[in-house]
Amino acid sequence: MTNTPDARPHVAILDDEPEVRRMLSDTLEEAGFRTSSYARATEFEAALKRTAPEVCLVDLGLPDRDGLALVHRLALESGAAIIIISGRAQVQDRVTGLELGADDYIIKPFDPAEVVARIRARLRKGRAESDRQAATATFAGWTAHFDRYLLIGETGEEVPFSHAEGEVLRLFLESPKRLISRAQMQEMLGGAAGESFDRAMDVRISRLRTKLGEDPKNPRLIKTIYGAGYIFLGDVRWR
Repeated sequence: MTNTPDARPHVAILDDEPEVRRMLSDTLEEAGFRTSSYARATEFEAALKRTAPEVCLVDLGLPDRDGLALVHRLALESGAAIIIISGRAQVQDRVTGLELGADDYIIKPFDPAEVVARIRARLRKGRAESDRQAATATFAGWTAHFDRYLLIGETGEEVPFSHAEGEVLRLFLESPKRLISRAQMQEMLGGAAGESFDRAMDVRISRLRTKLGEDPKNPRLIKTIYGAGYIFLGDVRWR
């Protein structure tokens, strides 16, 4: 008898609280997901070398690793959607988590049904993105490879970008020379409108400018229109 591969989306859970892991695992399994759970970052990272989950749920208060540092590394090296689940409810904590590459941030205590809904939303968005990921875009001497999260310059230099930074870059490249308001960014990228979203966008755009070699005082590609939004001024060619 041959074993049939498990086609359910895989969610990896990293949380040092046994009751939280148990609750999330039970709820997600009932909702049609496959789960694996870990209490320590070392176990979690070892498992990621053997398997590639579609979603990672990561608590920040870990006993053996700084949770934010782990989120940042996952954003750069993993193709999984990253959702932080944490008791840290301050705006700055949420902003920092999103800045470092998390796709979403859920505050404890939470309703398990909300976690399921957020995961499904991220997976729907991920499937829509994967339909476009094979494409690359060239602009101003750069080539953006969205399947590899990589910018390649004219002289061959390679500059990686995070999943979150890639979302913003793609948004600009798909709408060059058109004003994109903060409200449009929130609608298209998801997330709750407010101070944490605005500050996260500011940081992502600042990092993109740095990676593109922009002069922060006079950027030539990503222009801020104060009180209105942003315009990407480069010519873009998709292939």
